Amino acid sequence: MALVLDADQQMLKQAARDFVKKESPVSRVRKLRDERHPEGFSRSMWRKMAELGWQGIVVPAEYGGLGMGLTELACVLEECGRNLVPEPLVSTLGLGTSAILLGGTAALKSELLPRVADGSLILTVAYQERGSRYAPNRVETKATRRGDGVVLSGEKVLVLDGHAADSFVVSARASGAAADRQGVSLFLVPRDTPGVEVVRQSTLDLRGAAIVELRDVELPASARVGEEGGGVALLEATLDRATAALSAEMLGGMQAAFEMTLEYLKTRKQFGVLIGTFQALKHRAAEVFVEIELARSAVLGACDALDRGAREARSLVSVAKARCSDAAMLVGYEGVQMHGGIGMTDEHDIGLYLKRALAAEMTFGDAAYHRDRFAALSGF
Repeated sequence: MALVLDADQQMLKQAARDFVKKESPVSRVRKLRDERHPEGFSRSMWRKMAELGWQGIVVPAEYGGLGMGLTELACVLEECGRNLVPEPLVSTLGLGTSAILLGGTAALKSELLPRVADGSLILTVAYQERGSRYAPNRVETKATRRGDGVVLSGEKVLVLDGHAADSFVVSARASGAAADRQGVSLFLVPRDTPGVEVVRQSTLDLRGAAIVELRDVELPASARVGEEGGGVALLEATLDRATAALSAEMLGGMQAAFEMTLEYLKTRKQFGVLIGTFQALKHRAAEVFVEIELARSAVLGACDALDRGAREARSLVSVAKARCSDAAMLVGYEGVQMHGGIGMTDEHDIGLYLKRALAAEMTFGDAAYHRDRFAALSGF
């Protein structure tokens, strides 16, 4: 298991850091928020990322991509997390593209993956429903055969970047009870298909989401992604990849928040001395540092295992998400507290990092969920 980056990966990570620092400071996120931007991100920035090849990192070379892995994607996402970059990389590459890579037919891959790589397609997965919590098998959206095709009816909620997506990979049930693993399939649903209605949702961390209503949406048989009735297993594999990607982004956010807090400890004086010299704050900062480094190793381990197709990949994904969830919350809360009164104001950036941590901790399963999942996968 590789827990360090090689020379090429380090170069990619540095290039991403330089780009994000120049093109996407946190002030840009504030501006998009304050102006109530309809999409919450910049299409021009999305195109610039495509020119750098970011959207093609996990796309195979035969479809116009770079043919790299999740480890390389993590290098980029970590740097995006440092500045809270709002563009839909996790949803398009972690979710949508993963579903097509893992379950798409040759025709679907040829149709969609080149468009992902060149930045002309935003693709996400619509799988959560009201009350489903973190269970991908809890699906009440109906898939009914009609002739040679299928008709979908139901509602999906908290669809990551669904407000801006061009197409959705949707889970729907053809048979069985609401929580059965069997009877669920995935389908590609273009946004402009008759019967699809998208309503944007507001989120704590400024990341986009949506409710997707499906009212008698007619699809051809070729729209199915993966095996008929095998959608839950495909969805779980997709979510593993997306969870690793999100964990990498969380890692970048907590690192930036920690550096911001350290800088404050080195400059803020109280009672005539720097507060960074107080032993209690030194101990708290040291604990944060250790937790971040543990999270970093967990993320690298999970991405490497997924890239290798290792048997233990699912368990390592849960280790990474649990560690990142706990660490991100610790970094966020400690950052706000160590900044004192100013940390409670909207004007200071530390609060934005805490909000991102709060939302990301709940996305794709919180720490408690992944600890329980790890135990179950380990036979307990």
